[in-house]
Amino acid sequence: MNIQWYPGHMTKAKRAMKEDIKLIDLIIELVDARVPLASRNPDIDELGKGKARLILLNKSDLASEKQNEAWTAWFKKKGFFVVKVNARSGAGLKQITGVVQEACKEKIERDRRRGILNRPVRAMVVGIPNVGKSTFINSFAGKACTKTGNKPGVTKGNQWIRLNKTLELLDTPGILWPRFEDQRVGLLLAFIGSINDEILNKDELAMELIRFLETYYPQILPQRYLPDEDKEVSSGSRTELEWLSQIAKVRGCLLKGGEPDYGKAAAIVIDDFRSGRLGRITLEFPPEEMEESCEN
Repeated sequence: MNIQWYPGHMTKAKRAMKEDIKLIDLIIELVDARVPLASRNPDIDELGKGKARLILLNKSDLASEKQNEAWTAWFKKKGFFVVKVNARSGAGLKQITGVVQEACKEKIERDRRRGILNRPVRAMVVGIPNVGKSTFINSFAGKACTKTGNKPGVTKGNQWIRLNKTLELLDTPGILWPRFEDQRVGLLLAFIGSINDEILNKDELAMELIRFLETYYPQILPQRYLPDEDKEVSSGSRTELEWLSQIAKVRGCLLKGGEPDYGKAAAIVIDDFRSGRLGRITLEFPPEEMEESCEN
């Protein structure tokens, strides 16, 4: 699948971020814990040069806990502060204020030496579409400050939110980058819902997801979509199309004459993954230099 998506409003949003970056002390970057590298906009590193950096591994409840720990170690080694969170439930959010103070310690000390007391840290919240920025801000603030939605592109403009005397947040729209040089990245973002579903071939996307699950999580599909007597089926015993046919059968998605409705079956398996009904799944693993140390 060749996946590209870069709506016009993202160019405008990127320009606004370039203007606002001079006003902030810290960049809080939300990534999807299931695809921590693919869900990072590479432009943010360039925009944020010289700024303190905090990465929030959001939706960590949907990702493998072992891989959450591996990614936390990997990002820390790269010089980032990291917190695992679930913005929807609020898990991990209480840690953030302390980590923000630690990340901005030099700035706070510098203010104190200049006689500037109690000036709040200004943090820009960034991330690609559908990683949960607005949900995070609302949960962190304890009130509805921003619009939220389960599709990319809900936040359209920048918005300042004063949380308390020590922290102000600048909410920004989710932006991608103009072209995915690595189509694997586009595919991973399509899996998690950061690409507009309307431009995707759901049947092909579902078969790519099934192929990944068969390779790295071989028991998930049998456990979810096979009757008890067949759950011990070995990995690779079905093709991707046969799995879609099985899912259509077990979920009652049949056309006239009993033919499987592949479109509905594809939508089911994608939705089951995105919602966590397939279990805790990480689609992307830390680069090789960290794999050995994370496994030990």
